[in-house]
Amino acid sequence: MEEEQKVKLYGMWASTYVKRVEVALRAKGIAYEHIEEDLSNKSQALLQYNPVHNKVPVLVHNGKPITESSIILEYIDEPRKQAPRVLPDDPYQRARVRFWASFIQQQILRLQLFEGVRQVITRGGEAQEKAIGELLEKMNTFEEEMKKLLPNGVSVIEVQNLGLLDILVGAVFSPSKAQEEVADVQILDPEKNTLILSWVTAWNQLTTVQELLPPHDMIVGLLQFVRKTALGSSG
Repeated sequence: MEEEQKVKLYGMWASTYVKRVEVALRAKGIAYEHIEEDLSNKSQALLQYNPVHNKVPVLVHNGKPITESSIILEYIDEPRKQAPRVLPDDPYQRARVRFWASFIQQQILRLQLFEGVRQVITRGGEAQEKAIGELLEKMNTFEEEMKKLLPNGVSVIEVQNLGLLDILVGAVFSPSKAQEEVADVQILDPEKNTLILSWVTAWNQLTTVQELLPPHDMIVGLLQFVRKTALGSSG
């Protein structure tokens, strides 16, 4: 019975989806066991707990699996009203945060990580230039919209005030330096993306984040492998 009460998190060291859940768990003071997955040889437990997508992260609580990082974040927030609250208590503010969280995940995250950066890293020549242009256009749109939502900017993030948007933006863009190094392109422009850059900087300064972020060289190595494999197969 005691075994069932344990919180387990099935993840992978480089996954930004997993990192956002880990940061929230630690900020909430929730003890958990991290189970590292080899995504090229997924465990039977992962396939059993997430039979639809077979992806990480998967949170297992009381023997019951919860999948999708955004759903996991809300799950661990609801029964634990103590700070930090991932979502605001005010219904209107909560709705606004949910809207932008959806935008980040469906537009920025899909384009910036799995489309934009992937294409920039794995393509060359004109195809890469086109991917870079599309990526930077979306980044600038996001910057302007976030300035409307946060007119005072983000210079400091305190773990006791950590919110959903902090987690999403921080986790999405924390590997940007490694991505820029491998792709040889500037993703976060200090002049055009001042708010996002200061937001990510504040995120990276959190002790909890520093304890969880993989070493820069490991991320670079992984991205270089992805790039080499993609360019090799296309050539």
